[in-house]
Amino acid sequence: MIPSYGLSLTHSLLEHLGQAIVMGAYDATPFPTEADICTRNHTSRTVTREALKMLTAKGLLSARPRLGTKVEPLSRWNLLDPQVLRWLTRRPLTPELILEFNQVRLAFEPMAAQLAARHAGQGRDPAALQSIKQSLDLMIRHHNDRALSIRHDIEFHGHILEASGNPFYRQLRPLIDTALTLSISLTSLAREPSDSHNDHVRVYTLIEAGDGAAAEALMRDLITKAIAVIIEETPSLSRRTS
Repeated sequence: MIPSYGLSLTHSLLEHLGQAIVMGAYDATPFPTEADICTRNHTSRTVTREALKMLTAKGLLSARPRLGTKVEPLSRWNLLDPQVLRWLTRRPLTPELILEFNQVRLAFEPMAAQLAARHAGQGRDPAALQSIKQSLDLMIRHHNDRALSIRHDIEFHGHILEASGNPFYRQLRPLIDTALTLSISLTSLAREPSDSHNDHVRVYTLIEAGDGAAAEALMRDLITKAIAVIIEETPSLSRRTS
C-alpha cells in the first residue's frame, strides 16, 4: 500500500512513483507495468493511468506501443516543475548537477537584484523590500542555528526575485530555492558566517538605495564565488573546467 502523504489516491501514487524515479530506483531496473503498479499499490487502473499521465507530462516517463513505459533521462525532465524540483532535493546529487543549478542562478539573480533596486529607488512595492530585510535580519539573528540561518538565507534570495516585479522571475523561485538548498550547505562551509552575512547586508543596502548596477554586480560576484567553491571542492569538476 502506498503512503497517503495526506493526498488523494492519485496524487499519493504520483508522489510515490515520482520520488522513486528521481531517487534512481529504476536506473538499473525496468519500470513496472501498469498491472504491476496496480497490484503492488492496491490502486485501480484509472488511478494508476492518471498518475502515469502526470509523470509523463513532467517528462519523467515515456510510453510507446509494444515497448511499454520507460524512465526518461534527467535531461528530459521538466526541471522547472516545482514537484520535480522538490524530488530532486532528495536525490543523491552529482557535483555536476549542483554546478548546473548555480549556473542558472548566475543567469537570473543578478538581473533580479538590479530590478529590485530599480523598484526600491522608485518607491514601488515597499512590502517586497521589507520581506528581503526581514529574511536578512532572521538569517543573522539565527547565526548559531546553521539550518535555520540557511533557511532564511534561501528566503532572502527568493524575496529578491519577487521584488524584481518581473512575473517570470517570481515563477523561478522554486528553481532558485532548490539550487540554493542543494548547494548552500557546501558553499557556506568555505566562508565565515560573518563574511557571508556582510555580503548579504551589502546586497540589501544597494537594493534599498536603488543602486541597480552595483546590486547586480555584487550579486554576480557572490554567485561566481559560490561556483568557484563548488569547482574547488570537487576534483572531477576542477579537472573538467581547467
